[in-house]
Amino acid sequence: MACNRKLLCACLLLAGAAAAPAGAATVNISVYWGQSGKEGSLAKTCSTGRYALVVMAFLSTFGSGQTPVLNLAGHCDPGSGGCKGLAVDIASCQARGVKVLLSIGGAAGNYGLSSASDAQSVATYLWDNFLGGTTLSRPLGGAVLDGIDFNIETGEASHFDDLAKILTSLYKADKRGRKYLLTAAPQCPYPDASLGPALATGLFNHVSVLFYNNPGCEYQNGDVTDLGFSWKIWTQFLPSASSVFLGLPASPDAAASGYIDPQALVSRVLPVVDGSAKYGGITLWSRYYDMNTGYSAKLVSAVVTDPPNGSPTPGGSGNASPPKNSPVTPNTSPSRKKSIRRISCSFLDGTTNNHTSRFINLRQQQQQQDLELLA
Repeated sequence: MACNRKLLCACLLLAGAAAAPAGAATVNISVYWGQSGKEGSLAKTCSTGRYALVVMAFLSTFGSGQTPVLNLAGHCDPGSGGCKGLAVDIASCQARGVKVLLSIGGAAGNYGLSSASDAQSVATYLWDNFLGGTTLSRPLGGAVLDGIDFNIETGEASHFDDLAKILTSLYKADKRGRKYLLTAAPQCPYPDASLGPALATGLFNHVSVLFYNNPGCEYQNGDVTDLGFSWKIWTQFLPSASSVFLGLPASPDAAASGYIDPQALVSRVLPVVDGSAKYGGITLWSRYYDMNTGYSAKLVSAVVTDPPNGSPTPGGSGNASPPKNSPVTPNTSPSRKKSIRRISCSFLDGTTNNHTSRFINLRQQQQQQDLELLA
């Protein structure tokens, strides 16, 4: 019996069961966490099994000689050492295979870089306080995050390319050989006014392009034309090292425009974007809105029920073993030759699940036999 798309998705989920529990994501989903005390704990966020990456938002003040300020809304007070307890949550997330990053900037921050030496100072601060360096004043205790996200929405674009280069040098010099991510969240008009020079360095592992609050390049009234055109530009002109995530609001209340219903996302938008070899997944703003609407749960359900043209790639969340701390790798677009579909199932740490690989080989053999019987 030939394997249809719905059966194939179900089989893929079963094949990956040894690495991920029931309910694990079938699409790579990144989510911002930290800007509402009503969004639940970081550990609980990761335990849903739906997120491959969780981005803590934000380090909202830095640069130009300012004392850096970590703003996690109602979750904790870093000034009194109250955020050190998050180290336990971060370790819990990482043990599940969920990458945890720190986002710098935000829409309401007070930040900017005045020179290359200023970029060096900020990079050193980030390294020593949140990544592989050492200092007595680490705001998140002993936690070692998986990378830094650039969410630069205000001020000048100057020297963020320097910051990207310096952070990358620090990453490579890590004595423990740990791998770190460098990500960014530009607005969908290309090139991004604040991050253009930084993105041109080609140093970012993935880029979450925000397709909302920008009517000229977002989904509107069922029309995917503007979004599709912008997506094509981003995926063609970004350096090849970067995978591209589709940045979306998780609720109509999360943005002034650009909201896409999960079913419409799967049936109308993903078929447009997932044909690109650079397609990496979905980034949601934010965990708070996702909790209110159930967006990620609906998305996962919709992908399993009615997958887009490209087969879903298993998410990195839910893994019971410690992560290998490798950077995100871009998904590859499956070839489409009649009814035979070749699928490469790679996880966010760059490994391939052996159970899934064996299953795919068996399915391809079975499909070939089916075709021979029909010939």
